[in-house]
Amino acid sequence: MRILGVDHGEKRIGLAVSDPTATIASPFKVIEHISRLMDAAQVASLAQENEVGLIVIGQSFDEEGRPNLAGRRAAKFANALKEQTNIPIILWDESFSTQDARMTRIELGVSRKKRAGHQDALAAVVILQSYLESNRPPV
Repeated sequence: MRILGVDHGEKRIGLAVSDPTATIASPFKVIEHISRLMDAAQVASLAQENEVGLIVIGQSFDEEGRPNLAGRRAAKFANALKEQTNIPIILWDESFSTQDARMTRIELGVSRKKRAGHQDALAAVVILQSYLESNRPPV
């Protein structure tokens, strides 16, 4: 089953998709934000076209463990998406996914100039890979 990872941001939505065995996450697409409903419709359509069986949306939290502003926006997006598709949707702790994506690019030796772009799709990979690893059956 393919799983879609979503990094919901104010300006862009990063998407990652797993392989059919739900083992490895790969960057998929970045969507420019239009409106919550239009964004949800676009994500639902992409999920359907790619035969996704689960959608994992990153949600961030404050120091007390409550959803922060971005986390509340992600939850509202998840609710809008639930109205657009029957594919199951879960919220997953995305704390530090953008920072992790940036550090990964540095560790891979990507030049500063090439790192200057957006981290959205790679942040979605970090979120999805975290989910996949946490839900992998024991060997």
